[in-house]
Amino acid sequence: MSVNTSPRLISVQLVGLDEDLGATSNDVIRVLADRVAATGRAADGAVLAEDAITREASVGTGVPGGIAIPHARSASVSEPTLAMSRLARKVSFGAPDGDADIVFMIAVPEGADKDHLTVLSTLARALIRDDFTAALRAASTPQEIVDLVDREVSGEVAEAGVGNASSASSPTTGTGATTATGATDASDGSGASAHRKLIVGVTACPTGIAHTYMAADALVAAAQRAGAEMHVETQGSSQVEPLDPALIARADAVVFAVDVDVRDRGRFAGKPLVSGPVKRGVDEPDTMIAEALRAADDPNAARVQGGAATTETSTKNEHFGQALKRWLLTGVSYMIPFVAGGGLLIALGFLLAGYGIALQHGDSGQNNAVFTLTNYTLLNLPPEGLGYYLGAAAFQIGGISLGFLVAALAGYIAYAMADRPGIAPGFVAGSIAVFMNAGFLGGLIGGLIAGAAAYWIGRIPTWRWLRGLMPVVIIPLFASIIASGLMLLVLGGPIAWLMTQLTEFLNSLSGASAILLGIILGLMMAFDLGGPVNKVAYAFAVAGLGAGSATNVVPFEIMAAVMAAGMVPPLALALASTVLYRKGFTKPERENGKAAWLLGASFISEGAIPFAAADPLRVIPASMVGAAVTGAISMAAGVTSRAPHGGIFVFFAIGDVAMFIVAILAGTVVSALVLVGLKKWVRKAPAADAAVSETASDRVAVAV
Repeated sequence: MSVNTSPRLISVQLVGLDEDLGATSNDVIRVLADRVAATGRAADGAVLAEDAITREASVGTGVPGGIAIPHARSASVSEPTLAMSRLARKVSFGAPDGDADIVFMIAVPEGADKDHLTVLSTLARALIRDDFTAALRAASTPQEIVDLVDREVSGEVAEAGVGNASSASSPTTGTGATTATGATDASDGSGASAHRKLIVGVTACPTGIAHTYMAADALVAAAQRAGAEMHVETQGSSQVEPLDPALIARADAVVFAVDVDVRDRGRFAGKPLVSGPVKRGVDEPDTMIAEALRAADDPNAARVQGGAATTETSTKNEHFGQALKRWLLTGVSYMIPFVAGGGLLIALGFLLAGYGIALQHGDSGQNNAVFTLTNYTLLNLPPEGLGYYLGAAAFQIGGISLGFLVAALAGYIAYAMADRPGIAPGFVAGSIAVFMNAGFLGGLIGGLIAGAAAYWIGRIPTWRWLRGLMPVVIIPLFASIIASGLMLLVLGGPIAWLMTQLTEFLNSLSGASAILLGIILGLMMAFDLGGPVNKVAYAFAVAGLGAGSATNVVPFEIMAAVMAAGMVPPLALALASTVLYRKGFTKPERENGKAAWLLGASFISEGAIPFAAADPLRVIPASMVGAAVTGAISMAAGVTSRAPHGGIFVFFAIGDVAMFIVAILAGTVVSALVLVGLKKWVRKAPAADAAVSETASDRVAVAV
């Protein structure tokens, strides 16, 4: 990489000095985004602004010292860019010490290369240094700002190398501290540093551009002030350099300043832990280091247990409802690959061998697939031929894959609650639910019990020599006994009875009641486009597939309604943005619309999320109307689907494929027309959009 990279990032046209850009952070962001677009570095300033405002809504980008660093990855941005303003009227960006007068906006394309991200992160970490910010405030021309950034970035990258912390942003050599990436300084851990406490840490933020590195440097500097040695692993956009296992083994305490999951958290198992959001690492580094030093000497301190943090600090702002949603969505997200792969294999089996492959073979107690596979080989094919034999194999593999559905759901719900020690108890509890015929609901409850048991057992103080056995032996053993014992002896029977009642109720649906169910399922599928409500409807349909048969087609009808309704939002957005009302959409949205045709046809509802994130108050209601129409038509026509995924590409597993297509087309047209009407006659409210866009952004993380 060329060292002198910054001229490609910032120019005098992107710098403003002593200007009034408005009273709020959103006002400032919009002006800077338009400035980026005016230089040709972003296709649409409004799209970039909305992306940055959405990021700002999740956590303020203000940092101590009157600095703000709003930033975003945006499809609208064509090349990594910095825009800067020195404000005449200070604006709040959420910093603890007051408003900001220096604002650097970092705009990054979705596919920005690592070299550019390294340069941007290098600049971000420089902004917490007093000498650099003082020079920014003293500059008299935009060219001086550009030269300052150029010298800072090129000098640091030249000395540190891509992906490494700079000497300028790390504590003074010889202190026994380390740079933010964990590369040790002159002290080798002996002699002068032998008496120091050793702290290791991880910093990470959702975008991995600014706060990740700033928190690392702030914590390292705070450790230096406290007389401790610290090594930090920055899990950001630049290359991640993992901490040396020997350092982790010697560490007296661990600090996690993160807004996302720590990669390979189990490395730190048993260590005293202090954790919090990444912004706390920037705003309160001295406090976090002081807490870590106290925890190192406290035998009852919270610890990292088998990859799970046995502390409430990381989730202290998360109420029970939010935690429950996170646990359940984790379980569903991990379950879906079993469902999609297994279901499509079953559909392929039907395509090659016909639906008769699932029927009983005579009085053998086996279905035709098992009989074929155990009585014939490739050298001794059944009378129906090679296609039938391969279809039997696909059907059998798919059926076994689907058999993991409930166990995987329970296992990964427990994993979300207690990390790796919860997986085994959760899988066992889910398998007991299957054994008891408690089904999907039993797996859900079993997973919650297993996760709670594993979590609380992990919190029990124990001897140091026993801590290594806790995550691999003690916690799985006793959590399995508790969760599976309760399911087998107490809860399994009542839950199985409830599932039987629910199944009988669904089988009784016909006429108007079936249409109403289709409407409800359609509304749920379009409500949040891959979020919790969408996942509930999808999981409900998938869980019932196992109960479907030639004499009980209701589960297949529900699956068809859910899949058809889920295809409507992206198809409707594609129709509206590329055919019916092109001028009502931005250029990036029209490009997304082209991709949405294929995504919708494949039953990937998340294809509508880019539109919903930018304009949720019009896109989501329009999507819900069309999806409800599709669900109603599908249920009324008795359309069935034996495949849980695939959209139009699993047509061979669809019963009455013509009505399936009619239902999708009807909903697509209705949604598109409603959306066009809303865009023409209902004004967009920017403030509301910014708030809701964050919710839509969150949904991407749990997408199928």
